[in-house]
Amino acid sequence: MSESILKQANMFGSDVEEDNKYSSKIEAPIYEPKNKKPHIMELLENTKTKQLIREISDSEVTEEEKAFLIEAAKRHNVFNYEKIADYYAHSSETMQGLMEKSALVIIDFKKAIESGYVKLCEEIKAQYMEEYTDGS
Repeated sequence: MSESILKQANMFGSDVEEDNKYSSKIEAPIYEPKNKKPHIMELLENTKTKQLIREISDSEVTEEEKAFLIEAAKRHNVFNYEKIADYYAHSSETMQGLMEKSALVIIDFKKAIESGYVKLCEEIKAQYMEEYTDGS
């Protein structure tokens, strides 16, 4: 039941109660890296991407179209974030910094906001406050 319906029901003395199955409590996950650095080839599954790129390359579309379609095909890459986190933990500072900039791992929430990965934070907060407070 929506918050506004609950408010209206309560205004008229109703004892309507929402079955809230979801928690508004947000906790950042803590990941404990493994002792072994995975091989870099384990971080990415790109079989479908490679297949599409071969088909695109063999096609008769223009070079400009091929370039576009190849970029679009990359969205089929599947990243293994657990292995990425393990790889990160065993990498050089330079590699770690680049992985952070690519948002492969998020170590520092403040840094993520500064880098633009959490741009909507204030908008989401405002919307949450509008929906879940009574205006007081």
